[in-house]
Amino acid sequence: MSFTMYSTPWCGYCHRLKGQLEREGIAFEVVDIEQQPEAAQIVEKVNHGNQTVPTLVYSDGSAQTNPSIAQVKEKLAALA
Repeated sequence: MSFTMYSTPWCGYCHRLKGQLEREGIAFEVVDIEQQPEAAQIVEKVNHGNQTVPTLVYSDGSAQTNPSIAQVKEKLAALA
């Protein structure tokens, strides 16, 4: 996995990005921050105290909040 997507079941932006990633064949892990309080803390840390989703955390430790599919693909290319 190149990155983890932190999300919630009710987040429309999360559903949209998940669908785009799946159509592109990009593998990722999904963590529901409502089910895992420690995951919510990770999201808050990278978003200045806010539980903003989707938040993607990459293998190099960097993060993106509500990125476009183009931004995700650009980041993955940079990591490759």
